[in-house]
Amino acid sequence: MNKGRLEAFSDGVLAIILTIMVLELKVPESADFESLLELFPVFLSYILSFIYIGIYWNNHHHMMHSVSKVNGKILWANLHLLFWLSLVPFATGWMGENHFAKATLTVYGAMLLMAGVAYWILQSIIIKSQGQNSILKKAVGKDWKGLSSPPLYTLGIILSFFNEWLSGAVYIFVALMWLVPDRRIERVIGEQQ
Repeated sequence: MNKGRLEAFSDGVLAIILTIMVLELKVPESADFESLLELFPVFLSYILSFIYIGIYWNNHHHMMHSVSKVNGKILWANLHLLFWLSLVPFATGWMGENHFAKATLTVYGAMLLMAGVAYWILQSIIIKSQGQNSILKKAVGKDWKGLSSPPLYTLGIILSFFNEWLSGAVYIFVALMWLVPDRRIERVIGEQQ
């Protein structure tokens, strides 16, 4: 099957997720800086989640660029990833509205962990369907960022029971780790042309 519909659908879902998140930012009723300051936790959680959605969109885009065709397993694995990402607006809003309370950081971390696992599943299914000599398999290699993210999310979840600041710092660290552009797929595709 052609991968175009999967890419278009995924892009649309991610765009809707971003739209829902920004619509959750409520305009203050008063026109002073103090009212804006009250929204600071909500805005911080929005920024973090916007970065995470951007990271997933970017990596998904590159991963799909390496795929020649899709099958039913890939479609379902992609839906699995989109399911967890669709929970980002809920977890983001809850976390921001409650000023990064322990329970909200736990749920946010669980959502990040499950999205990371879902991404790994999708990547593994693509590699299996495309073969061990596929572009994606060559590009992924050891994948230290992909392998280190789930344990870090788990650490963030555990820390959320004890210290909100450390838990949040772990989630921010993982996002910053992924912000560094990853050009492995671009490099492997360039080598094959």
